[in-house]
Amino acid sequence: MKKILLPVFIIFFVFETDALCGRAPVSEITEECLGCHSSVHPGIAEEWQRSRHAMISPEQAMQLRGPERKISALSVPENLKKTAVGCAECHMINHDMHESDTFLHNGHEIHTIVSPRDCAVCHREESEQFSGNIMSHAWKNLAENPVYQHLEEAVIGKPVREEKNFRYEKADADTRAEACYYCHGTKLEVKGQESRDTRMGEMEFLQISGWPNQGIGRINPDGSSGACSACHSRHAFSIEMARKPASCRECHMGPDVPAYKVYLSSKHGNIYTTMNKDWNFKSVPWTVGKDFSAPTCAACHMSLLANTDGETVVPRTHRISDRLSWRIFGLIYAHPHPRDPDTTVIRNRAGLPLPADMDGSPAAGFLIDNAEKEKRTAAMQSVCRSCHSAPWVSGHWRRFENTIARSNADIRTATEIMNDIWARGYAKGLAQDANPFDENIERIWCDTWLFYANTIRFTSAMAGGGDYGVFADGRYQLSRQIRELQEWLDLRTHLFPARAPVAEIPARPFPAEDKGEGKNPVLPHRMSFNTLGWANSSTAAESSRNDSIHSIRQRAGGKNHQSQMRE
Repeated sequence: MKKILLPVFIIFFVFETDALCGRAPVSEITEECLGCHSSVHPGIAEEWQRSRHAMISPEQAMQLRGPERKISALSVPENLKKTAVGCAECHMINHDMHESDTFLHNGHEIHTIVSPRDCAVCHREESEQFSGNIMSHAWKNLAENPVYQHLEEAVIGKPVREEKNFRYEKADADTRAEACYYCHGTKLEVKGQESRDTRMGEMEFLQISGWPNQGIGRINPDGSSGACSACHSRHAFSIEMARKPASCRECHMGPDVPAYKVYLSSKHGNIYTTMNKDWNFKSVPWTVGKDFSAPTCAACHMSLLANTDGETVVPRTHRISDRLSWRIFGLIYAHPHPRDPDTTVIRNRAGLPLPADMDGSPAAGFLIDNAEKEKRTAAMQSVCRSCHSAPWVSGHWRRFENTIARSNADIRTATEIMNDIWARGYAKGLAQDANPFDENIERIWCDTWLFYANTIRFTSAMAGGGDYGVFADGRYQLSRQIRELQEWLDLRTHLFPARAPVAEIPARPFPAEDKGEGKNPVLPHRMSFNTLGWANSSTAAESSRNDSIHSIRQRAGGKNHQSQMRE
């Protein structure tokens, strides 16, 4: 009996070993690349050698059917089918789209930046989904929104003190690149070439401004936006890495987006931290209960999940909002998700590029409707019901939506106090054509929604540890800041009772040429307090508001949400 079993065991062992350690044929050009880079950059070369790209050719990958298939393209170019996806296959494709960033390197024309358009040669569906993702527009949504630019200037701008004046200058490019734009992505532009001495002698390389960067909304030289390497770090491009919460932690750590720390303090995070060493992070589809026993960021928002009967729970998606009905990141209120991932098109009733008015009313024409919210909620709840009963899920959802309503109400109170402060002239905001985030009292107001309300919402959404909802950047700090705002206003009203409200913003243009260039774009002209919901209405103010909205629509090419809804 032993003589029969032993050969069978050996055959099985050899088969498994060959399957795990197999290598797809490597093209001649990639072999040439590895010949140098294995010595010059061994970390990169060895990481690629262990990747799935090195082990299987596109032709082999396309033979898989059903959920196990990881390549979504129906076909790939003939010259790419039979070899591993290596150096040349990624850095020498789509030459017609890489005219500006292609250069001669060891006799070959290559481009340094591999973009989502390059990945789309094999991963077409994922690339298309990602392009519809709000994250892929992260650079534009920050750099081309004049309100957010005010906040950026106040946070990372250079403080300048001149006699009695104090102001902020725009941050330099390197500061911006390693601050806000580390996650949002930089704009990569080829500035020329330079010669450098290398171990292989003197070589020519491109000078690319904004590089290095792997921010999620990076603008690439080929005109595409985004970086797949933000989640699938090069050169392994590992599905295991993308499924582990540490990948999301890089940008979602807080206190403005405290998802990771809230997750770790939750019951889900507790199970993950304790048990993940026994989980299978590479299986496709990812089977609930068999491969993992508690959700990670990817499980809830992206991954293809199946039950133990092999039935699909939710399909794979690289459009993160597919399972999100609420955008809980307050700007300044939580609101339904935008219809368009390019949020620069949004205009509230005041004509400002914000998803809600200062009183919390959503810019409804630019946000998803109730039917779409219900569809996305159902998708997310189907993930929850893989482990939890229907009453558990509905109870969690009821508390979550109550938290949305309550935190928005608290922020409205804080904002009404701040509106009073601006109206009485104790601080200078948009109505005085000034930065609404640069004075200390404005920072206190900003903290209420940017840090504390956000933490409360993330804690509720992710069933996080209760302390984050109360004492760790939660309700305790929010209530304290609101009280501090009121007492600050009370003191100044007592000391300076004669302050008169300011009527309107001085006439200023809304320069389209400044968009995205970091020139601190200014806000719309002739905007009265009433436009922003900052004063009692009057006929003159209402007229000013209408003129202002009309002017903004002409300059920005947009519509306010009321007119869009009428249409």
